[in-house]
Amino acid sequence: MPKPLDIDGFECAGHVGESDITNFILLSKARQTLKLPFIASGGFADGHGLAAALCLGTCGINMGTRFMCTQEAPIHDNVKEAIVRAEETDTTLVVRRWKNTTRFYKNKVALEALKVEKESTSGEFEELAPLVNGERFKEVFINGDLEFDVWITGQVMGLIHDIPTCDELVKIIVKEAKIALKEKLSILAPELKL
Repeated sequence: MPKPLDIDGFECAGHVGESDITNFILLSKARQTLKLPFIASGGFADGHGLAAALCLGTCGINMGTRFMCTQEAPIHDNVKEAIVRAEETDTTLVVRRWKNTTRFYKNKVALEALKVEKESTSGEFEELAPLVNGERFKEVFINGDLEFDVWITGQVMGLIHDIPTCDELVKIIVKEAKIALKEKLSILAPELKL
């Protein structure tokens, strides 16, 4: 099997594209048009998401923000705990004006960047660059100061409620997906004795 193509929906962390198209549409479109296998990124945190992605034609999912909240993730516990506390609305989109839209955790630096972007009269990226250049955001993950700089995370934060091991996470996601698929198939096709 060829290496799968990664399809990133608008829900994802980091660079979200400029079309604001969610995975529900992107994955269906990919299923209709691609001749290659593909996986889905953006908005996945549990077995129900995996089941949905599989039904939409993927061969799997990619989870960035979800794996940030595992015991093995090499980031500060403050970041993990902030993600667990967060809602899906705790992100903001910046750099849209320059067609490089990026989803960040909604902190004071991201909100200041958004303000600078909206109020810019020159239209020059240089006004915004010091706030979003990416040179300092890794420090947030190392030192755990959530307000030190912008940092990327997906809307899926609202679905993350724990910090398991990677092994525990994968096992529960697979178990949930199997249960979800079996339950929903029994509704659609009760004649199939699963």
